[in-house]
Amino acid sequence: MNFWLAWLSRRSLRHLHALGAGLGWLAYLCSPGYRARLRANAALAGVSAAERRAAVADAGKLVMELPRLWLRPAAVPITDPVRWVNDDLIERLLDDGKGLVLLTPHMGSFEVSAQAYAERFGARQPITVLYRPARQRWLRELEETARARPQLHTAPATLSGVRRLMRALKKGQTLGLLPDQVPPEGMGVWVPFFGQRAYTMTLAARLVQQTGSAVAVLWTERLPHGAGYVVRAVPAPAPLPAVEEGEEAAAAAINRWMEAVIRERPTQYLWGYHRYKNPRQNEASGAAA
Repeated sequence: MNFWLAWLSRRSLRHLHALGAGLGWLAYLCSPGYRARLRANAALAGVSAAERRAAVADAGKLVMELPRLWLRPAAVPITDPVRWVNDDLIERLLDDGKGLVLLTPHMGSFEVSAQAYAERFGARQPITVLYRPARQRWLRELEETARARPQLHTAPATLSGVRRLMRALKKGQTLGLLPDQVPPEGMGVWVPFFGQRAYTMTLAARLVQQTGSAVAVLWTERLPHGAGYVVRAVPAPAPLPAVEEGEEAAAAAINRWMEAVIRERPTQYLWGYHRYKNPRQNEASGAAA
Protein backbone atom coordinates (compact mmCIF):
# COMPACT_ATOMS: atom_id res chain seq x y z
CA MET A 1 0.00 0.00 0.00
CA ASN A 2 2.76 2.47 0.92
CA PHE A 3 4.51 1.81 -2.40
CA TRP A 4 1.40 2.65 -4.41
CA LEU A 5 0.65 5.75 -2.35
CA ALA A 6 4.20 6.97 -2.85
CA TRP A 7 3.93 6.27 -6.59
CA LEU A 8 0.65 8.19 -6.82
CA SER A 9 2.09 11.12 -4.86
CA ARG A 10 4.58 11.70 -7.70
CA ARG A 11 1.99 11.78 -10.49
CA SER A 12 0.79 15.08 -11.93
CA LEU A 13 -2.48 16.50 -10.66
CA ARG A 14 -3.94 16.19 -14.17
CA HIS A 15 -3.04 12.48 -14.20
CA LEU A 16 -4.47 11.91 -10.73
CA HIS A 17 -7.72 13.66 -11.57
CA ALA A 18 -8.12 11.54 -14.71
CA LEU A 19 -7.62 8.39 -12.63
CA GLY A 20 -9.91 9.79 -9.95
CA ALA A 21 -12.77 10.40 -12.34
CA GLY A 22 -12.62 6.74 -13.32
CA LEU A 23 -12.44 5.69 -9.68
CA GLY A 24 -15.48 7.81 -8.88
CA TRP A 25 -17.54 6.12 -11.57
CA LEU A 26 -16.28 2.68 -10.56
CA ALA A 27 -17.45 3.24 -6.99
CA TYR A 28 -20.78 4.60 -8.22
CA LEU A 29 -21.46 1.66 -10.52
CA CYS A 30 -20.23 -1.08 -8.19
CA SER A 31 -21.91 0.04 -4.96
CA PRO A 32 -25.73 0.12 -5.04
CA GLY A 33 -25.88 1.63 -1.55
CA TYR A 34 -23.49 4.46 -2.39
CA ARG A 35 -25.24 5.08 -5.70
CA ALA A 36 -28.68 5.28 -4.08
CA ARG A 37 -27.44 7.59 -1.32
CA LEU A 38 -25.69 9.94 -3.75
CA ARG A 39 -28.75 10.18 -5.96
CA ALA A 40 -31.14 10.70 -3.04
CA ASN A 41 -28.99 13.37 -1.39
CA ALA A 42 -28.49 15.24 -4.65
CA ALA A 43 -32.22 15.10 -5.39
CA LEU A 44 -32.99 16.81 -2.07
CA ALA A 45 -30.97 19.81 -3.24
CA GLY A 46 -32.48 19.84 -6.72
CA VAL A 47 -29.19 18.87 -8.39
CA SER A 48 -29.64 18.12 -12.10
CA ALA A 49 -28.64 14.82 -13.68
CA ALA A 50 -25.69 16.47 -15.46
CA GLU A 51 -24.46 18.04 -12.23
CA ARG A 52 -24.84 14.72 -10.45
CA ARG A 53 -22.72 12.97 -13.06
CA ALA A 54 -19.99 15.58 -12.65
CA ALA A 55 -20.15 15.12 -8.88
CA VAL A 56 -19.57 11.37 -9.27
CA ALA A 57 -16.28 12.05 -11.05
CA ASP A 58 -15.22 14.79 -8.64
CA ALA A 59 -15.65 12.50 -5.63
CA GLY A 60 -13.05 10.19 -7.15
CA LYS A 61 -10.74 13.11 -7.90
CA LEU A 62 -10.80 14.04 -4.21
CA VAL A 63 -9.54 10.58 -3.25
CA MET A 64 -6.81 10.42 -5.88
CA GLU A 65 -5.34 13.83 -5.11
CA LEU A 66 -4.78 12.97 -1.43
CA PRO A 67 -1.43 11.19 -1.85
CA ARG A 68 -0.03 14.26 -3.63
CA LEU A 69 -1.29 16.52 -0.83
CA TRP A 70 -0.38 14.28 2.08
CA LEU A 71 2.95 12.70 1.17
CA ARG A 72 5.03 15.66 0.08
CA PRO A 73 7.62 16.81 2.67
CA ALA A 74 6.09 18.95 5.43
CA ALA A 75 8.19 22.00 4.57
CA VAL A 76 7.25 21.91 0.86
CA PRO A 77 4.31 24.14 -0.15
CA ILE A 78 1.38 22.83 -2.16
CA THR A 79 2.98 21.94 -5.47
CA ASP A 80 0.03 22.87 -7.70
CA PRO A 81 -1.21 26.40 -8.45
CA VAL A 82 -3.35 27.87 -5.65
CA ARG A 83 -5.22 31.12 -6.20
CA TRP A 84 -7.15 32.96 -3.50
CA VAL A 85 -10.45 34.80 -3.87
CA ASN A 86 -11.50 37.29 -1.18
CA ASP A 87 -8.43 36.64 0.96
CA ASP A 88 -8.72 40.21 2.22
CA LEU A 89 -11.70 38.96 4.25
CA ILE A 90 -9.36 36.66 6.18
CA GLU A 91 -6.93 39.55 6.66
CA ARG A 92 -9.65 41.75 8.16
CA LEU A 93 -10.94 39.03 10.48
CA LEU A 94 -7.44 38.28 11.72
CA ASP A 95 -6.91 41.99 12.34
CA ASP A 96 -9.75 41.87 14.88
CA GLY A 97 -7.64 39.56 17.05
CA LYS A 98 -10.66 37.71 18.48
CA GLY A 99 -9.93 34.29 17.03
CA LEU A 100 -11.41 32.90 13.84
CA VAL A 101 -13.55 29.85 13.09
CA LEU A 102 -13.42 28.73 9.45
CA LEU A 103 -16.25 26.46 8.32
CA THR A 104 -15.52 24.17 5.36
CA PRO A 105 -18.18 21.88 3.87
CA HIS A 106 -17.40 18.51 2.25
CA MET A 107 -16.94 20.34 -1.00
CA GLY A 108 -14.17 20.63 -3.55
CA SER A 109 -10.72 19.87 -2.19
CA PHE A 110 -11.37 20.56 1.47
CA GLU A 111 -7.98 19.09 2.37
CA VAL A 112 -6.36 21.98 0.51
CA SER A 113 -8.27 24.64 2.47
CA ALA A 114 -6.42 24.19 5.77
CA GLN A 115 -3.04 23.69 4.08
CA ALA A 116 -3.52 26.80 1.95
CA TYR A 117 -4.50 28.84 5.01
CA ALA A 118 -1.43 27.60 6.90
CA GLU A 119 0.86 28.55 4.03
CA ARG A 120 -0.72 31.99 3.52
CA PHE A 121 -1.61 33.07 7.06
CA GLY A 122 -0.11 30.49 9.41
CA ALA A 123 2.97 32.49 10.34
CA ARG A 124 0.62 35.21 11.53
CA GLN A 125 -1.98 32.95 13.10
CA PRO A 126 -1.73 29.11 13.14
CA ILE A 127 -4.75 26.93 12.48
CA THR A 128 -6.01 23.87 14.34
CA VAL A 129 -8.30 21.53 12.42
CA LEU A 130 -10.77 19.09 13.93
CA TYR A 131 -10.82 15.66 12.30
CA ARG A 132 -12.39 12.28 12.92
CA PRO A 133 -9.69 9.58 13.13
CA ALA A 134 -10.04 6.76 10.61
CA ARG A 135 -10.93 3.33 11.93
CA GLN A 136 -8.18 1.57 9.96
CA ARG A 137 -4.92 1.80 11.86
CA TRP A 138 -2.70 2.39 8.81
CA LEU A 139 -4.92 5.20 7.54
CA ARG A 140 -5.19 6.74 11.00
CA GLU A 141 -1.40 6.83 11.34
CA LEU A 142 -1.08 8.31 7.85
CA GLU A 143 -3.61 11.04 8.64
CA GLU A 144 -1.86 12.01 11.84
CA THR A 145 1.50 12.49 10.15
CA ALA A 146 0.34 13.84 6.77
CA ARG A 147 -2.07 16.48 8.05
CA ALA A 148 0.28 17.96 10.65
CA ARG A 149 2.33 20.66 8.90
CA PRO A 150 4.04 23.91 9.86
CA GLN A 151 1.42 26.22 11.42
CA LEU A 152 -1.23 23.51 10.88
CA HIS A 153 -2.23 21.47 13.90
CA THR A 154 -4.85 18.76 14.25
CA ALA A 155 -7.27 17.77 17.00
CA PRO A 156 -9.25 14.52 17.02
CA ALA A 157 -13.02 14.58 17.52
CA THR A 158 -12.69 13.51 21.14
CA LEU A 159 -13.15 15.28 24.46
CA SER A 160 -9.45 16.11 24.63
CA GLY A 161 -9.51 17.31 21.04
CA VAL A 162 -12.41 19.66 21.67
CA ARG A 163 -10.62 21.08 24.70
CA ARG A 164 -7.61 21.68 22.50
CA LEU A 165 -9.79 23.66 20.10
CA MET A 166 -11.18 25.79 22.90
CA ARG A 167 -7.70 26.59 24.22
CA ALA A 168 -6.50 27.58 20.75
CA LEU A 169 -9.49 29.84 20.17
CA LYS A 170 -9.13 31.53 23.55
CA LYS A 171 -5.58 32.41 22.49
CA GLY A 172 -7.05 34.18 19.47
CA GLN A 173 -5.98 31.49 17.00
CA THR A 174 -7.84 30.00 14.01
CA LEU A 175 -9.87 26.79 13.88
CA GLY A 176 -11.04 24.73 10.92
CA LEU A 177 -14.24 22.66 11.13
CA LEU A 178 -16.37 20.63 8.74
CA PRO A 179 -19.84 21.61 10.00
CA ASP A 180 -21.65 19.15 7.72
CA GLN A 181 -19.83 16.19 9.24
CA VAL A 182 -22.11 14.03 11.39
CA PRO A 183 -20.90 14.55 14.97
CA PRO A 184 -20.83 11.92 17.73
CA GLU A 185 -23.97 11.39 19.77
CA GLY A 186 -24.51 14.21 22.24
CA MET A 187 -22.64 16.80 20.16
CA GLY A 188 -25.42 17.70 17.74
CA VAL A 189 -29.07 18.43 17.13
CA TRP A 190 -31.52 17.36 14.43
CA VAL A 191 -32.18 20.30 12.09
CA PRO A 192 -32.95 20.61 8.36
CA PHE A 193 -30.25 20.27 5.72
CA PHE A 194 -31.67 20.67 2.21
CA GLY A 195 -35.11 20.08 3.66
CA GLN A 196 -34.39 16.84 5.51
CA ARG A 197 -33.51 16.48 9.18
CA ALA A 198 -29.79 15.84 9.66
CA TYR A 199 -27.81 15.44 12.87
CA THR A 200 -25.75 18.63 12.91
CA MET A 201 -22.86 19.65 15.15
CA THR A 202 -23.41 22.28 17.80
CA LEU A 203 -19.68 22.68 18.43
CA ALA A 204 -19.08 25.30 15.74
CA ALA A 205 -21.73 27.66 17.09
CA ARG A 206 -20.71 27.05 20.71
CA LEU A 207 -17.11 27.95 20.01
CA VAL A 208 -18.12 31.21 18.34
CA GLN A 209 -20.73 32.12 20.93
CA GLN A 210 -18.57 31.30 23.97
CA THR A 211 -15.45 33.13 22.76
CA GLY A 212 -16.84 35.95 20.62
CA SER A 213 -14.67 34.77 17.72
CA ALA A 214 -15.21 35.71 14.11
CA VAL A 215 -16.60 33.12 11.69
CA ALA A 216 -16.40 32.66 7.92
CA VAL A 217 -16.71 29.93 5.29
CA LEU A 218 -13.58 28.69 3.53
CA TRP A 219 -13.73 26.20 0.66
CA THR A 220 -11.48 25.19 -2.22
CA GLU A 221 -12.66 24.76 -5.78
CA ARG A 222 -10.94 22.05 -7.82
CA LEU A 223 -10.14 23.40 -11.29
CA PRO A 224 -10.60 21.19 -14.38
CA HIS A 225 -7.75 19.39 -16.18
CA GLY A 226 -5.48 19.46 -13.13
CA ALA A 227 -5.03 23.23 -13.34
CA GLY A 228 -4.89 23.66 -9.56
CA TYR A 229 -7.22 25.15 -6.99
CA VAL A 230 -9.08 28.32 -6.07
CA VAL A 231 -9.47 28.96 -2.33
CA ARG A 232 -12.59 31.00 -1.66
CA ALA A 233 -13.30 32.91 1.54
CA VAL A 234 -16.99 33.67 2.06
CA PRO A 235 -18.34 35.92 4.80
CA ALA A 236 -21.03 34.67 7.12
CA PRO A 237 -24.31 35.97 5.63
CA ALA A 238 -25.68 36.95 9.04
CA PRO A 239 -24.73 36.85 12.72
CA LEU A 240 -25.37 33.58 14.51
CA PRO A 241 -28.56 33.48 16.57
CA ALA A 242 -28.05 34.36 20.22
CA VAL A 243 -27.44 31.61 22.77
CA GLU A 244 -30.90 32.27 24.21
CA GLU A 245 -32.49 31.20 20.93
CA GLY A 246 -31.20 27.65 21.41
CA GLU A 247 -28.76 25.25 19.80
CA GLU A 248 -31.21 24.29 17.08
CA ALA A 249 -31.45 27.85 15.79
CA ALA A 250 -27.67 28.23 15.56
CA ALA A 251 -27.13 24.82 13.94
CA ALA A 252 -29.91 25.48 11.43
CA ALA A 253 -28.35 28.83 10.54
CA ILE A 254 -25.00 27.20 9.83
CA ASN A 255 -26.70 24.57 7.67
CA ARG A 256 -28.29 27.35 5.64
CA TRP A 257 -24.84 28.92 5.16
CA MET A 258 -23.50 25.61 3.90
CA GLU A 259 -26.46 25.14 1.56
CA ALA A 260 -25.86 28.54 -0.03
CA VAL A 261 -22.19 27.77 -0.69
CA ILE A 262 -22.91 24.26 -1.98
CA ARG A 263 -25.48 25.59 -4.45
CA GLU A 264 -22.72 27.71 -6.00
CA ARG A 265 -20.85 24.56 -7.12
CA PRO A 266 -23.08 21.53 -6.59
CA THR A 267 -20.85 19.41 -8.82
CA GLN A 268 -18.09 19.58 -6.21
CA TYR A 269 -20.07 18.52 -3.17
CA LEU A 270 -19.75 14.98 -1.80
CA TRP A 271 -23.37 13.95 -2.27
CA GLY A 272 -22.42 10.37 -1.46
CA TYR A 273 -21.45 11.34 2.09
CA HIS A 274 -23.78 9.68 4.62
CA ARG A 275 -25.09 13.04 5.84
CA TYR A 276 -28.42 11.83 7.22
CA LYS A 277 -27.18 8.86 9.25
CA ASN A 278 -27.64 8.45 13.00
CA PRO A 279 -24.70 9.58 15.13
CA ARG A 280 -22.26 7.17 16.69
CA GLN A 281 -21.29 7.12 20.35
CA ASN A 282 -18.00 8.76 21.23
CA GLU A 283 -16.11 9.90 24.29
CA ALA A 284 -16.50 13.49 23.12
CA SER A 285 -20.22 13.40 23.90
CA GLY A 286 -21.16 16.37 26.00
CA ALA A 287 -17.92 18.24 25.31
CA ALA A 288 -17.88 22.02 25.35
CA ALA A 289 -21.20 22.01 27.12
